[in-house]
Amino acid sequence: MLLIIPKNYENAPEARPDLRAVAAMMQFNKALAQAGVLRVVEGLAPPAKGARVSFTSNGEPVVQPGPFPDAKGVSGGYWIIDVPTREEAIEWAKRCPMMHGETIEIRPILELSDFSDDVQRAAAGFEQLRDTLYIWPRR
Repeated sequence: MLLIIPKNYENAPEARPDLRAVAAMMQFNKALAQAGVLRVVEGLAPPAKGARVSFTSNGEPVVQPGPFPDAKGVSGGYWIIDVPTREEAIEWAKRCPMMHGETIEIRPILELSDFSDDVQRAAAGFEQLRDTLYIWPRR
């Protein structure tokens, strides 16, 4: 997963991208699609439009509406790409038309096989559930 971290997005009241930046990003999205590696691309509203649900020590939910005073480096969107190596994901991220001070964080999506046998048993049925939701074949 490639996570976009726009500069100062944590303080933005709404998403207002520059039209030239959107056009450049569309070219990047098309390159990912043409290469056959793009699986999902989505933008996220800034924290001002969101909420956080945290939990007390006894498990009670506490809702905090956005924006969040301690938010730093929040995600403004993401791509899920299907590439065989971390290095290939890095190469794609380096091609993204980002501005000074912006970041792309690269995070692998965990597979159930990444966990111990007891965790895999506790998550029995997860892969079948996940596979009914995805619209692309997984490696």
